[in-house]
Formats: sequence, C-alpha cells, structure tokens
Amino acid sequence: MAKILTVLYPDPVDGQPKSYSRDDIPKLDHYPGGQTLPTPKKIDFKPGELLGSVSGELGLRKFLEDQGHTFIVTSDKDGPNSVFEKELPDADIVISQPFWPAYLTEERLKKAKKLKLAITAGIGSDHVDLDAAMKNGVTVAEVTYSNSISVAEHVVMMILSLVRNYLPSYEWVKKGGWNIADCVERSYDLEGMNVGTVGAGRIGLAVLRRLKPFDVKLHYTDRHRLPKEVEKELGLIYHKDVESLVKVCDVVTINAPLHSETEHLFDAKMISKMKHGAYLINTARAKIVDRDAVVKALESGQLAGYAGDVWFPQPAPKDHPWRKMPHHGMTPHISGTSLSAQARYAAGTREILENYFAGKPIRTEYLIVDKGKLAGTGAHSYSGGDATKGVDEPIKYRKSA
Repeated sequence: MAKILTVLYPDPVDGQPKSYSRDDIPKLDHYPGGQTLPTPKKIDFKPGELLGSVSGELGLRKFLEDQGHTFIVTSDKDGPNSVFEKELPDADIVISQPFWPAYLTEERLKKAKKLKLAITAGIGSDHVDLDAAMKNGVTVAEVTYSNSISVAEHVVMMILSLVRNYLPSYEWVKKGGWNIADCVERSYDLEGMNVGTVGAGRIGLAVLRRLKPFDVKLHYTDRHRLPKEVEKELGLIYHKDVESLVKVCDVVTINAPLHSETEHLFDAKMISKMKHGAYLINTARAKIVDRDAVVKALESGQLAGYAGDVWFPQPAPKDHPWRKMPHHGMTPHISGTSLSAQARYAAGTREILENYFAGKPIRTEYLIVDKGKLAGTGAHSYSGGDATKGVDEPIKYRKSA
C-alpha cells in the first residue's frame, strides 16, 4: 500500500462552504483542440464544490482509503518542522498545487527515498526541481489543460482592469465618492492597442482568441510557431524574440512556463525596452520577472501598470513589495483554481492515480518527467533546470505571512 502526501491551501476563514452561489457548473467533454477532459472511472465529489483546500481533499480520501492507502492532507509545508517535511521521507506519492506549492527541492528529493510520483493538481510543475526528479527517478505529472481557460479568462480580466483603471474607480465607490476625474485620469480604451503574448501555448493562444473581438493588434512570440492558418485567422504578428515584441506592444502578457530559459527574463533591461507606459500582465510564474525591477518601473512610470496572479515564494510574506507598489492589480494565486477548474484538476489527479495503481500508462500529455528525462508536455514546454531556489524565504517570514 502507498502513502500519499498531499499539500493543499488552507480552508476558508469561516470553514468549508455550507452552500454555494450556483447550483452547478457547465458540463464540458473536451478542451479546445479536442483533448478530452479527465476520465477517471469515478469521482466522489460534486463538481462545483471547494476541492482545492485542505478539507476538500481533492475528493480523494474515500477512493484512496478504500484501497488501503495512507492519505495525509496538510497545508503546513514550509520549514524543517512542517508536516510536509516530517511526512516526506516515507511518502510514495506527493500531490501539490501551484497555488500553495510544496516545493520539492533537490535536498527534499534526496530525503524522499521512497518517492516515485509527484503530481501537480493543476498545471505548472516548476515547484519541483526537475533535474533532481530526473536524477532520482521520480515521475512528475500534471493535469494538463485543466485550468488553462480559467487562467486565460483571468488574463483578459486583468488587462481590462488595468487599462480601464477599474480597481481605483471601485475604491472611490467604496469610499462613498463620485470622483469621475480621479477615476478616468488613467483610463484608456483597449481598442486599437498592440497586445502581445510571450508564450502561445494553450493559455497564450486562448488569450489571443479572447482578445480578438476587442479590435486590437495581436502579437506573439513562442519557441514553437503557430500554424499559418491560426496566424491568419487571428491576424497574428509573429516575433522571433521577446525583445522585438515588447518594443511595439502597449500590453504584454506572459504565458510561458518557468524554466532555465525564462527565469528572470523580464529584468530591468528587458522592461526598459518596453514602450513607455506599457502594461505587463503575469499569470505564469513570478520568477519570470525581476521582483524589484517591476517595482521600480511602476514608480518611474516606465510601466503604467502590472497585474499578476503569481508570487515567489508562495504564499507571499506580508511585506512583499508587490503588495504596496503603485498601479498594480495583484491577486493571490487564484486564476487557475476557480470552482470550475477544481472539478477538472481533481478528476485528473484521480485519473493519474487510478492508472498508476493499475500499472497503466499515464496520459502522455500529463507527463513532465518520466524514466529519467523530460517527457510528454514536459519535453515540449520545459528545459529542465531548478526554479526552486530561494524557497527558504517563507521560513523567514512565517510569522508575518
């Protein structure tokens, strides 16, 4: 029997919901492009429930315990005395989410002598040291596409929120004001702007499709060029490199995975090459940008706004500079964990576990690392490497985070 160690974000302040604002969620059977949604033999939850928090348990407890497995769920993940650290040495499987990541560093992977499978409930497995996983024979899998559209919707929301100066206007209403001039002094139309995505995979392409009706000029750059028919359909302008794209775009959205080639890609030098007063949106990974360079660019006016859904480390300490920098639209990492997305990535996690326990292959599109090398989606999207460096920061801030 296996020991499954699962790290999920904490429950709501007032506990698990006793009721929900909607009775159900739309039922889908495939993603754009034709990939089928997760196909577990069974699920033990109602789609639309809160599954991503500790008490939600991804709807897995009955399934796992009925088979005699040990199932441990915690949100305590940072530091040598955390539940995660104490339970890891004899864990066979680790399940984590990008929103509250259990960082599997090289040091931790060395301690986890029995670990064979690391599952990301969601997409984006950079919280695992991929090089160390390959070296230690750990399979890494994620539920590809499960929350891609969720994130794409969040990107569009953030673009409009920044360009139209929505959040400061909302704050005036809360204060009881009617300060129209204050609200519109930084408000523009998105129409006619040049908007570009760094990364045009599942999320980036979905963003482009959703922005097309806004009558903007669309740009993209990606290591894999899109088919000509897609470029023609959406009127896309392709750029061979990021620098070429940022020079002409009023809005830049980052939709690329974090790996050795993208870490700190948007440093002070790259941001200085952007159009003065451009907007930068980052729902990918925080380490793709330089934290302090973003703050300085907002303070100087080089950036008119920055909206992001990702931080490093996660959770971010209370004194993280992005919380108080000007003209930002930051959210905690929520874009990919809507109740709709949770139903998909919980079902996908169960599908992966069902196949693993039955000795059946895990879907190729779910694989990041397998048999000591990048595989499946991992081979297409990643360049190996280790993006977990610096995760000791949460330990220093545990009392304030």
